[in-house]
This record gives sequence, C-alpha cells and structure tokens, in this order.
Amino acid sequence: MKNKGLVSILALLAVAAGIAIFTLRSERARGAVSSGPDAARRRAAVPVVATQAKLGDLKRYLSAIGTVTPIATVTVQSRVAGQIMTVNFREGQTVKQGQLLVQIDPRPYQVQLEQARGQLARDTATLRNDTVNLERDRLLYGQNVIARQTLDTQDAAVRQDQGTLLTDKANVDNAKLQLVYSRITAPISGRIGLRLADPGNIIQANSTQGIAVITQLQPITVVFSIPEDNLELVLAAMKAGTVPAEAYDRAFHNQLALGSLLTMDNQIDTNTGTVKLKAEFPNQEQTLFPNQFVNMRMLVQTLHDQVLVPLAAVQRSALGAFTYTVKSDKTVELLKIEEGLTEGETISVQSGLAAGETVVTSGM
Repeated sequence: MKNKGLVSILALLAVAAGIAIFTLRSERARGAVSSGPDAARRRAAVPVVATQAKLGDLKRYLSAIGTVTPIATVTVQSRVAGQIMTVNFREGQTVKQGQLLVQIDPRPYQVQLEQARGQLARDTATLRNDTVNLERDRLLYGQNVIARQTLDTQDAAVRQDQGTLLTDKANVDNAKLQLVYSRITAPISGRIGLRLADPGNIIQANSTQGIAVITQLQPITVVFSIPEDNLELVLAAMKAGTVPAEAYDRAFHNQLALGSLLTMDNQIDTNTGTVKLKAEFPNQEQTLFPNQFVNMRMLVQTLHDQVLVPLAAVQRSALGAFTYTVKSDKTVELLKIEEGLTEGETISVQSGLAAGETVVTSGM
C-alpha cells in the first residue's frame, strides 16, 4: 500500500512539472512576438473620444428649492345671516371676480328696505309740514302776532326733522346694502375649493368657517431662499433688468413654468444665513399648484467670449486641473489649465487652452 501511494505522488509531481515547462515556453513565445518593431505602436494606439473647445457664452444660474405660494387666498364669508337658497358653483371650479356664488334668502332684507323707505316717506312729509308752519310763523312774528319763542320752537322742529330725514336716508342705504349682501359673489378670480355649506343651511354673518376658499392661481408666485453670499450677484442682476426664473419638478427633470424674479425680502435670516426671494409665473397652464415644492433656477449672469469644454474633459490632481489635447499627429498632450465657471455639463477655461483645440473627453 505504501508503494502504491508513493507512485501516485510521483506521478502528480511529474504532471505539474510538465505544465510549468509548457507555460514558461508559451510566455517566452508571446514575449518574442510582442517585442517586434510594431509592438510599441500597437501599445500606444488607444482609442479616445474628443471634441473641440469652443468660444461662447456661459450662463450662470442659481438653484434653490421653493414653495409655490398664491398671491391671494380668500375665505368666502357671508356678511348677513340667513338661509342659503342656492349654491351656484361646483367644487374645484374656476370662478371670476364678481361671479354669483351663493344666494341668501333675500326676503327679510327686502322687508327691511321697504320699512326704511316708509319711514323716510313719513318723515319727509313731517319735514314739509313743519317747514310750511315755520314760514307762517315768520309772517306772524313779523306782524307781532306771536312770540319769539314760538318761532324758535318751530325752527327747531324743522331742524330736527332734517336730522331725522338724514337718518332715514342712511337706513334706506343700509337696507339696500344688506339686500346686496344676500348675494355672495367671488371677491377674487381663482379656483374655488371644497364647499363648506349646503343649500338650506342657516349661516351667520362673518362666520369663521366660511362657505368656501378661493385661491388665485394666475399669476402665482414661488418663494425660495438663497445664501447671503449670492446676494450681491442677485442685486446686480435685478439692477440690470428682468431676472428670468424657471420652475422644475421635484426631480429637476421637467420644466414646469417660466417666469421672472419679482422681489427680495428686506432682511437676512440670521439663523440660516439666507434671504428670501419671490418669483412670479403667469401659470397659464396651471402647472404650479399652491404649496407645491419645486426646484428653482434663476439666471443671474451671462459670461461672454468664454472658452468652453465639456466637464468630462477636465481632470484634477494634486497639482491642479488639467486636460488632454489631441495634437496634429494624433498623439495627446497633457495641458495644465485654470478652471472657470461650471454650469451643468459645461465648464469655462480661463487659461491654458484656446478655442479650436481638441480635448479628450473619454478614453484616457
């Protein structure tokens, strides 16, 4: 048994030695082939992707997260108490300013108006009668028929009637106003929300619950904050003219609306070191919705005559930024450059590279 085991071990060693010799010869053969005259050229031929540096304008944007904020939100309330007769809107409907929304039972207010008019007519007749008596008393006083006190009393009665008449006219106007208030109209144009009162309900004047809420959607604003370090840049852009603003979805993929910067807050938040800005959008397609979170992008500066290359063409090391340029003999050369502004996938080069030179973007 021991002899058989020894034979097996010796056989395995012989096979391993043969494999090692074959491998060594193969490596030497490959080495001989790769050491030919074209080997260096084959090793140097590395395919790359390249593009030309261009001269152009680079737009500088500031980005921030904002909240869509309506210019106006109004709770529709009744100014008079009464029973709701009709509701003339649908939930979610777009309404116009002055449009009839709710009709309160007008009959009590029509009665009050007639009462006020009746009181006015009665007091008008009283004033007319007292005025005639005053003229008569003046004639009698001139003939020394009546005392001065009688004349003064009649004059006071006329003046009192005149005051009563003014009160009556005010009561008529107030009754007319209450009747008008029984027709509840939209105070602003916008989209009306869910209905909070139904036909047949008795509502009170100026109830805090209200009947519905109208939110103005066109135009609409977005409020966002930027670091105070960018304040000078934004102020310069505002002085130069209109500052374009863009609103994007949460993923920053789809542009929702185009607008412009409207205003800036008058102070910096000391807790966050930021300042609030407000941009306005026409929102004709109603793609912006109140309280929606959006990504904002604002054009604050345009740099002209910049040497522009793709961001992928610029690499960095401990010694600084550099790029590879393709020479006329199809070889590449490393150039040290000075970076400028980066916007998206484009970067400007301040020095070290000229427009028209070809730079490598991939393959190195």
